[in-house]
Amino acid sequence: MRIRFTKMQGAGNDFVMLDETRGSPGLNAAQYRFLADRHFGVGADQVLTVRPSPAEGIDFEYVIHNADGGEVEQCGNGARCFVRFVREQGLTTKDALRVKTLGGIIEPRMLADGRVLVNMGMPVFDLDCIPFSSAGMAPVPFGAWQKWPLALAGCAQAAPVLVAVVSMGNPHAVQLVDDIDAAPVLQTGPLIEGHAAFPRRVNAGFMQVVSRSQVRLRVYERGAGETLACGTGACAAVVAGIRLGLLDPRVDVLTRGGLLTIEWTGEPKAPVMMTGPAVTVFESEIEVPDRL
Repeated sequence: MRIRFTKMQGAGNDFVMLDETRGSPGLNAAQYRFLADRHFGVGADQVLTVRPSPAEGIDFEYVIHNADGGEVEQCGNGARCFVRFVREQGLTTKDALRVKTLGGIIEPRMLADGRVLVNMGMPVFDLDCIPFSSAGMAPVPFGAWQKWPLALAGCAQAAPVLVAVVSMGNPHAVQLVDDIDAAPVLQTGPLIEGHAAFPRRVNAGFMQVVSRSQVRLRVYERGAGETLACGTGACAAVVAGIRLGLLDPRVDVLTRGGLLTIEWTGEPKAPVMMTGPAVTVFESEIEVPDRL
């Protein structure tokens, strides 16, 4: 079948955008993998689909598939591209939207300067809801919060990795590092992603605190590997840093793909706000094999 798509990126986190507001081709996991494949398909970290409103008060449904073909709950950089996409495609004239994802409702808004502000919702700390199993672990107090020691099977380092655990609609394990460039992202990222303590796997964040208002971040994303930027990862890192007493309520997050600004008051029921770029790269069509 022949499918029309738009390629977009937000701080280097790149996406294939599909409009299914008028009907769905019924793609399967293998076909999503094909679209995301950088050699045989279009190439992307995630495939993002726009579907019609599922309920009153909701503008669209936003469906996210990782490069491995699996559907996931949330994608922050994709949320910014989502609002630009639906406006550029003439699907809405609104600046502010309410969008349903598998992880909950988000509210992206186009700003006058071309960037997009997204209300990412409240962070989740309940371990069962993340989900995270702490069986056999003892939390390590840090500031007013705690970290969890993860023993990594097959890893040369003897000491467990200490991570702060939080969900932004999808699970994140954030660790502090002294030098982001020297952090073993590609070595330990996959081990953290697939750790048994995370039944749905996890996004592994590596954060270097530069000051109370600036961090550097790399993320090994669940189902995608290391990406140039991760919006929910940036949110999770800042939330963790604030709860650990290391960061102020407004933080610039420097990723390898660009700058994201994250704001959170520190109140458990307060939403996390993310501001960053959303760029259309090109539009085209591709023939997707019926069987893969």
